Amino acid sequence: MPAISKDQALLIERLPGLERRFGEIADYTVSFERYSQDKDYAAMDEGLPGNRCQAAHWGLVLSGKLIYRYPEGDDVITAGQAFYARPGHTAWLGADTEIVKFTPTDQLRAREGVTRENLTKFMD
Repeated sequence: MPAISKDQALLIERLPGLERRFGEIADYTVSFERYSQDKDYAAMDEGLPGNRCQAAHWGLVLSGKLIYRYPEGDDVITAGQAFYARPGHTAWLGADTEIVKFTPTDQLRAREGVTRENLTKFMD
């Protein structure tokens, strides 16, 4: 069975308040993420349908707190909890949060152009 560790995830993204390491297993992108400040990441999804992420995510919160926001309410996930985020969400992550997340690679690539463009504006 394929496997990957944080140290084996060679694509690294470091920005103010976050570090993400990416790798692929089969048809999924695995991201090892660490957040050092409270931040609402909704602005990253502007320009996507409904201004919300249309990818599904599965994962585990190792420490801290993650909130997926939907029009009908929030899903609050804390340390030690596994999660599923259905399409149509935005995300808020707390300081000292660490997660491991699995996203279908094709869904991630479909939103990548929009989120990359937003990233440069969002982090200014």
